[in-house]
Amino acid sequence: MEIGVPKEIKDREFRVGLSPSSARLLCERNHRVFVETQAGVGAGFSDDEYREAGATLVSSASEAWDREMVVKVKEPLPEEYPYLKSDRLLFTYLHLAADRGLTEALLDSKIHAIAYETVALPDGRLPLLAPMSIIAGRLAVQFGARYLEKQQGGRGVLLGGIPGVRPGNVVILGGGVVGTEAARIAVGMGARVQIFDINVDRLAYLETLFGSRVEYLYSSSAQIEAAVPEADLLVGAVLVLGKRAPTIVARKSVARMHPGSVIVDVAVDQGGCIETLRVTSHSNPSYVEDGVVHVGIPNMPGAVPWTATQALNNSTLPYVLKLADAGLKALERDAALAGGLNVSAGQLIHPAVGDVFPDLAR
Repeated sequence: MEIGVPKEIKDREFRVGLSPSSARLLCERNHRVFVETQAGVGAGFSDDEYREAGATLVSSASEAWDREMVVKVKEPLPEEYPYLKSDRLLFTYLHLAADRGLTEALLDSKIHAIAYETVALPDGRLPLLAPMSIIAGRLAVQFGARYLEKQQGGRGVLLGGIPGVRPGNVVILGGGVVGTEAARIAVGMGARVQIFDINVDRLAYLETLFGSRVEYLYSSSAQIEAAVPEADLLVGAVLVLGKRAPTIVARKSVARMHPGSVIVDVAVDQGGCIETLRVTSHSNPSYVEDGVVHVGIPNMPGAVPWTATQALNNSTLPYVLKLADAGLKALERDAALAGGLNVSAGQLIHPAVGDVFPDLAR
């Protein structure tokens, strides 16, 4: 199979769909890999490394896209919509529930689009979302700590505090992978940490990880309304598979937060779970609303592309190999991979996305 790897064009997105080592393995299995020039440079991979791996370097995005399968990191942007073609495979993050325009473009093109984030194992784990969720959760607290600095517009709180001065208060909404990793970093910094989740069993599991260093709270409206105003750093980490994240923090609660407090909503790529949050970017990462610093970068792991690319490839490569070897027939043989199919030949396939856009179901 011919596999294209275009350069990512999202703002300061330096990750790349295939690393040189992944390209090498595909080439060794008699597939042909076409990598757009400079596609891997931002992640620390030179064009020469791809050549040595057996890949072919192409000079334009159109040459990379004009292949049987395209492997990317982030969703196609409007500038890339003309490259979408029928009878082709696209394997990347899509997050369609928050992007009607992209959903319509994929349907109109009749391409087969498989989303990393909805590939699901029988036990419910999301193997291709997990590595980036780990990174995003850890970065959320790093970013939050930075924006709490006075020079960044924050209230000047050191999350770990010092003897004689209380630590910062970190409130995490969601106890999944993102929330767990955010808690791990916040606890390590010495912050006071509260985690909210609707799954009591998950809260019990988190207690085995963090013990008394974290406060575990059931996610009710009353509990959240009481906790948010006291948060120095509020981390949104809510995920509903394939759907928009529910808004669980209202504007009135944000308005009660201390001036200079910080919100980092990792759920922004699924619409966000905080009413005042809107999408930002690595170039323009923050804004102030109701006196609170908001950070809503949808491709947060792009800040650490060397780590993120390799972590992503470790998880995606087995599925890339299956698709390269068998094409769409691979979905018949692998139920988890079949769960990743969101759009195919003009049809909206994933039921959760169909629930969001019922008028697009054909």
